[in-house]
Amino acid sequence: MACSDCCSVPDRSAINDPAYRRALWIVVLLNLCFGLVEIVGGFVADSQALKADALDFIGDGTISLFGLIALGWTAQARSRIALAQGLFLGALGLGVIGFAIWRAINAVAPEADLMGGIGVVALIVNVSAALVLARFREGDANVRAIWLFSRNDALANVAVIVAAGLVAWTGKAWPDLAVAGVIALLFLHSAWEITRGALAEMGRAA
Repeated sequence: MACSDCCSVPDRSAINDPAYRRALWIVVLLNLCFGLVEIVGGFVADSQALKADALDFIGDGTISLFGLIALGWTAQARSRIALAQGLFLGALGLGVIGFAIWRAINAVAPEADLMGGIGVVALIVNVSAALVLARFREGDANVRAIWLFSRNDALANVAVIVAAGLVAWTGKAWPDLAVAGVIALLFLHSAWEITRGALAEMGRAA
């Protein structure tokens, strides 16, 4: 996302659109339900990338739920929620990086078939969520935060599928750990974009 997008005047059309509220409910349910499934799959497959992606799902669902609750709030309050979203996502990213480093000390290759299969299903879920939200991606910091979460989930799923193929090919754990790190970097990049946009809006509202 370019700086001009982050600093643009907020468009409240999404906030006032009943279809956006319905879209958020769909995204909340998709992300929270599949996040719980994927975290179990991550432990069964012993895949750090799946666990990181599951955290992304659960974080996305939680943030979307907060965004849904905040729809009727003031612009200043919504900017504060977006700021909290950005900080939360940044904390997730740092946590995933730290855990991946810790696991690298005693890395074990995950179950590639299970990892890849869950990755494919996760991609379908995330593409569905992104399509639901695509028409609402322009708006205030809170609306953009929710869109960024869904977009990043889909990108992370592609990386998980590629990692599963590399694990199957090499028999090594490093592709799984590398993708967990990539997902964490996506967290940190989006956290920066969301936080910057929220602070800009808070400054304009002050």
